[in-house]
Amino acid sequence: MDISISLRSNEQEVIQACIRNENWAQKLVYEEYYEQMLCLCMRYSSSHEDALDILHDGFLKVFQHIPKYEVGTMLSAWIRRIMVNTAIDFYRRESRRSTADLDEARTVWVDGQNVIGELNAEDVMKAIQMLSPIYRSIFNLYVMEGFSHKEIADTLHISEGTSRSNLVKARQKLKEMLIHYER
Repeated sequence: MDISISLRSNEQEVIQACIRNENWAQKLVYEEYYEQMLCLCMRYSSSHEDALDILHDGFLKVFQHIPKYEVGTMLSAWIRRIMVNTAIDFYRRESRRSTADLDEARTVWVDGQNVIGELNAEDVMKAIQMLSPIYRSIFNLYVMEGFSHKEIADTLHISEGTSRSNLVKARQKLKEMLIHYER
């Protein structure tokens, strides 16, 4: 098989090769979406290591379930959905192990000046990662993924009111962290 095939120009051929478990095709998909999906996983995790665990678990699921991929669906959107679900599953596993109260955010207070105008996307991502797992998940699902509170409630097995309340609390915590942020 010609390994110089690009994913974008021959997506269906690459998907069929992935279904046949051809390593070159799986590598092509992995390399094409690695950075984009790692960024997504970072938003749902509290550390780079956790994000990598989510990413690798997610890609395993992608390749296990690629026969179910529907032609005509954007591959990137399909992979993104699997990654989000994998991140939520990871959160659920971790929350069962955790003895900490999920309502208490893990924040770091720094004495310093107001530097909000100087913040970049990386600073904001770091602040999001310092939120408690439940706040981080709800914030990401609502703000980044566009889920409704009903969808969040169904996904996380909480009430819509809890979703709304925790989103408000997450935004408050982020605001507090970003106001006190210092490089």
